[in-house]
Amino acid sequence: MYKFNPILKTLVWGTESWVLSGVPGDESVVSEGPDAGKKISDIYPGQFPLLIKFIDAHDDLSIQVHPDDEVAAKRHGCKGKTEMWYIIGARPGAHLLSGMKEQLDPSKYVDYVRGGHIVDALARYDVKEGDVFFLPAGRVHAIGGGCYLAEIQETSDITYRIYDYDRPGLDGKPRQLHTEEAKDVIDYSVLPDYRTSYEHSENAEVSLVKCSHFTTGLLELSRPYQRPLDDCGSFLVLISLEGNCTIRTGTESLTLSPGQAVLIPANADVAAGAVTIIPTEDNTKLLTTHI
Repeated sequence: MYKFNPILKTLVWGTESWVLSGVPGDESVVSEGPDAGKKISDIYPGQFPLLIKFIDAHDDLSIQVHPDDEVAAKRHGCKGKTEMWYIIGARPGAHLLSGMKEQLDPSKYVDYVRGGHIVDALARYDVKEGDVFFLPAGRVHAIGGGCYLAEIQETSDITYRIYDYDRPGLDGKPRQLHTEEAKDVIDYSVLPDYRTSYEHSENAEVSLVKCSHFTTGLLELSRPYQRPLDDCGSFLVLISLEGNCTIRTGTESLTLSPGQAVLIPANADVAAGAVTIIPTEDNTKLLTTHI
């Protein structure tokens, strides 16, 4: 099992903590144990496929979209970005934007951006703790100020910034926009609801998102829980949202606190092919994710 030092980033709208990253130049480093100091590329063959962040938005993020794998490979030589959000906390009135509520075409989209009206074409959601949004590549979106959330995404840092409220960056200069680059990667379809619905269940894993890039579940625990690893491919990641817990695999044991993640290789070295999660507080909440 591996925990990592967080990679902290200060941005014009707030802060990010990258708790698990294989992004070149921003690789996670093991924080404790016999492998402390090693990069994730030293312990995982190839590039780690997921980037996991905690995002604290003090102000509205730019309106943006991400290309899919095909376009990103062609234009940038990297993966695209499909992602998901789990809202951990939200101040009163906090909201986000996800998906089109008005039917646009590429030409009308450009007119809306240049006229400063693109916000009017997007679906707006007031958010609360526990809300989930799945964001496939091509879906226009923006996190609003006052949202604190966990984000799971493909290992990619490619963002097409569509609109940024005419504000300067940290250097005092306007941030670059990618209006034209975004035009042909946007999914212009209109859906009735862009939220992800699910039923809460205590002491059982609840499925949130399953796509070709990652599978994510929610655990709300009040007692010890044993999570099998036979469906996880090469790894399972546990992401702590609320409450401290102890994670055990065979003779290994570590503590996990909110804002941290642990990478568990799903191999023969893990005793009985399972991980045991022992909550040390009544309300312990984690995300599980794997590919």
